[in-house]
Amino acid sequence: MDLQTLLHQVHDDQTFLRFARALMADKTAHSSESTEWQNDTVEGFLESAIAWAEDSDFGIGQGLQPSNPWQQFAVFLYCGKIYE
Repeated sequence: MDLQTLLHQVHDDQTFLRFARALMADKTAHSSESTEWQNDTVEGFLESAIAWAEDSDFGIGQGLQPSNPWQQFAVFLYCGKIYE
């Protein structure tokens, strides 16, 4: 299953962990490809995730529901991968 599908399925601790495992596997699979992951260091990853959270009010500005904090945090992690 792809990351986007898993991301949209996050609603509790177990689906969050399934997504986090898939994100880790995605990083491993694309470790030498700079186009898949915008941030190669932990510092860059966290900086981008934090910037996304601040810019989007932790996803509220993009339609994420505050009643699903598991999905908000999964998107936070995903944005560490893609946000510049």
